Amino acid sequence: MNDATERLRSAIAANLRYARHAQELSLRDLADRAGVSKALLSQLERGVANPTLEVLLAVGAALGLDLAELIRTPLYEPQVLPAHVAEAGTRTLFSSPDRRRVEFYEATVAARHSHESAPHGRGSDEFTYVVSGQVTLEVGQWSVPLRTGEAVRFSGEAEHRYVAGGRPVRLVTVLSMPSE
Repeated sequence: MNDATERLRSAIAANLRYARHAQELSLRDLADRAGVSKALLSQLERGVANPTLEVLLAVGAALGLDLAELIRTPLYEPQVLPAHVAEAGTRTLFSSPDRRRVEFYEATVAARHSHESAPHGRGSDEFTYVVSGQVTLEVGQWSVPLRTGEAVRFSGEAEHRYVAGGRPVRLVTVLSMPSE
């Protein structure tokens, strides 16, 4: 099995388990709603089944999820958008195709200090734009240096921190979370 297949199976398993638990459904309850066997649901939640599209659609419908929400995989590494100087106009930094709740933050990190952040919850994404200064984002095994004008998108599901260099740093951050 290749890495992409394994990541997709893991995503389906985690998303299914999370949605079922959030709705306080047993495997039997969900199986009855979706019209599939309890054994198949158990295999899906363990990431060992190869479900058909019809099974995924039925299970998703029973949970009130569309297919994109059911197969959503988390970001595995930060995505950095390089600085760009435009004479006029605007540019889209990042976009999201699904319905989400967002929070906007402005932060200043003092020189040679850090700002630590706890995980924001399952399915959360964090987008940060460096207004001024240089900062290093540390998340999981990643360490990403960023400078003025650069933006980064990463999974907000893990602890992370911003470490300022020799000057204060100004950041604008958007936290995007599933609207459950």
